[in-house]
Amino acid sequence: MRFSKKSEYALRALIELTKAYGGTPLRRHEIAERQHVPIVFLEQILLAMKHAGLLGSTRGAQGGYALIKPPAKVTLGQVIRILDGPLAPIGCVSKTAYKKCHDCPYAKKDYCPLQDVMGDVRNAIADILDNYSLEDFIAGTRRESGRPSRHETGSPTKR
Repeated sequence: MRFSKKSEYALRALIELTKAYGGTPLRRHEIAERQHVPIVFLEQILLAMKHAGLLGSTRGAQGGYALIKPPAKVTLGQVIRILDGPLAPIGCVSKTAYKKCHDCPYAKKDYCPLQDVMGDVRNAIADILDNYSLEDFIAGTRRESGRPSRHETGSPTKR
């Protein structure tokens, strides 16, 4: 599974916004410059996150964007879903945007081998992304998971 450039840029922008949480709002050009994100693309991303209730904006000389939710309360899974949609690789295993398969030979049967495997894929992705808050993300730690992060073990993990 591959996430969009939009989600990648959003996560990079959120690094800056999380670091600045509780302080002065950041201007678009500051975020774009620090994280090497095209400003036109960044504007779309910031607006999407604002409409989703993660960011607030202020106009004027001291204006800019700021997180309005505590970084510990925002997960990477929430951000990805806002920008890329459901985490499920196929619609019939999505918990947030379920779509019945109409062209699948297993659609009317009790068992579907695709659902078993793709459900496991969805669960694995959600388990990781929904257990990292923005606070954990910039600190390089992971919360509420049985598996240690690579920072806790000292070795890289395959993902």
